[in-house]
Amino acid sequence: MPTGLRNSITDVSGLAVGNAHDPALASGVTAVLCDAATVAAASVFGGGPGTRDRDAIALEGSVGVADAIVLSGGSAFGLDAAGGVQSYLREKGRGFAVGPTTVPIVPQAILFDLINGGAKEWGRHSPYRDMAYEAASAAAPDFALGAAGAGFGATVAAGPGTRMRGGLGSASELVSVAGDDGQAVTVGALAAVNAVGAVTVGGTRHFWAAPFEKGAEFGGLGLPSPWPASAANPFLKHTFPGASTTLCVVATDAALSHAQCHRLTVMAAAGMARAIFPVFTPLDGDIVFALATGKVPLKNPFAALPYLGAAAANCLARAIARGVYEASGSLPDGTPCYRQLFAHP
Repeated sequence: MPTGLRNSITDVSGLAVGNAHDPALASGVTAVLCDAATVAAASVFGGGPGTRDRDAIALEGSVGVADAIVLSGGSAFGLDAAGGVQSYLREKGRGFAVGPTTVPIVPQAILFDLINGGAKEWGRHSPYRDMAYEAASAAAPDFALGAAGAGFGATVAAGPGTRMRGGLGSASELVSVAGDDGQAVTVGALAAVNAVGAVTVGGTRHFWAAPFEKGAEFGGLGLPSPWPASAANPFLKHTFPGASTTLCVVATDAALSHAQCHRLTVMAAAGMARAIFPVFTPLDGDIVFALATGKVPLKNPFAALPYLGAAAANCLARAIARGVYEASGSLPDGTPCYRQLFAHP
């Protein structure tokens, strides 16, 4: 299936994305803003998650919608970021109605980037709330990938004892839903990639996600040939519990129920397994959020879900590879990016 116009999660109507980061801090925030309260869900797959307001969109919760999703660096300190996006949305009069007031629903997840050489001595309060307000203010259909937003300070394994920059990636796909008069539906994904594992095969420059690549969006290299024996060996960038995470958002413009949106998160997680090795470890806090903006009604959402979930998994695998591929420059501690380690294709 073809990609959307931008090959981005913002090809899904009703969404905008904003980034903010501080190169000296070597960390940042990404905000996904919805143009209205949007059906949302989340599933955690790693063993060390850090989240805020995830219960609001849990299946057992009573809300089931979100006004925005926030991805942030900073580990637990970064959980301040959701407050900045809430402040932005409150100024716009957005939120869940509770009597005479409204409360913006802003679920968030964080990744660990505290030991990448950045200047983390920020004083009494972390900078993430203000950074998130800046990200929300910058939200638009077009946004930077690679060393940007929540992916700015991220890293992944690159080989035995070697790591490289992670990053922020996105991708989209147009889906023709069988049994629904071939109606075109858009699916997109966004990922801040900070995995303890590797996104490249056995220390080579080839991406695990290569079979799902569209054109040359992350180099067009395909899989390595001959297949390296080292591909069977997991490469870890470190063994600190809870110090790695890939934060993901998948989205569709299809109208889905809360339960169907939750199923989308589960199916989409297959894309993480296609792009990262190893994945869902006790060292990671891997999470997938899903948003269904409801712009495209479906005759049979239940029958459409296999197609939407398959596309979400494909998009997520591609977004993860793109995040690492698009990163540029080195982190303050000297960690290189993909294009510094491997000759640009």
